[in-house]
Amino acid sequence: MKIKKSKGERIFNVVNYVILTFVIIICLYPVWYVAMASFSDSNQLTQHTGLLVKPAGFSIEAYKKVFDNPMIGKGYLNTLFVLLVGVVLDLIMTSLGAYFLSRKHLMFKKTIMLIIIFTMFFSGGMIPFYLNLRDLHLTNSLWGLIIPFMISTYNLIILRTSFEAIPESLIEAAQIDGAGHLTILLKIVIPLSKAILAVMVLYYGVSIWNSWFWASAIMRNREMYPLQVILREILLSNDTSSMTAGAGAADTEAIAATIKYATIMVATVPILCVYPFLQKYFTKGTMVGAVKE
Repeated sequence: MKIKKSKGERIFNVVNYVILTFVIIICLYPVWYVAMASFSDSNQLTQHTGLLVKPAGFSIEAYKKVFDNPMIGKGYLNTLFVLLVGVVLDLIMTSLGAYFLSRKHLMFKKTIMLIIIFTMFFSGGMIPFYLNLRDLHLTNSLWGLIIPFMISTYNLIILRTSFEAIPESLIEAAQIDGAGHLTILLKIVIPLSKAILAVMVLYYGVSIWNSWFWASAIMRNREMYPLQVILREILLSNDTSSMTAGAGAADTEAIAATIKYATIMVATVPILCVYPFLQKYFTKGTMVGAVKE
């Protein structure tokens, strides 16, 4: 039987919908503006004022120049290598650590957890961290962006809490049948934790895709730059000279503007395309990992 809402509840819902719609528009418009500007004619875009709801003279010249730039392609390859290898190793190491910490009879469990949590708030500092990378010969190498960051303490705690929620009776039954810890992890714990692992893929993937600081700090060879460092150079240093070659002096500034927008879209769209496939696991996985039963 449908419950009839009062006048106050209907007004409240309408106001909520209006406010949330306004918030959505505010959040989406900058993305829409960048997308429309990237497909605009450079000369018409520089003369345009006000809101941009459609391309100012459709043109894909900016995208042609972006993909003609060899650094963009190399940056993509470097980022994809760090992303694919990094996410796989991150999941392996985080799963091993979370399973170890989720065992109920682990000796000194609370002490170990306190030491791990301590690292969330205090670290050795940026300079000692860099010196460690240098002494381990991880500077100017893509492995320097993977190995030191294989475990996030925050993600480890979420995954450990999720593993602890798995009924202990399943683990005990497997142990009675002679299964070892690795077998239990691979054949029981991980198959029952697909939702939270999908969330871990999203967390680690977005973190790796957006990271640029340590890449800019330890990389000296431009051939090893990931995409985000190249994008940062283009946006902050106005370094579009390699992509505006052949343009007249009057058109260089106009073309550079659309190139920046096109570069942002090229760097942003891939991670936006991945998110919808993991979204259905996001809420479920986060709640499972956040609530201890």
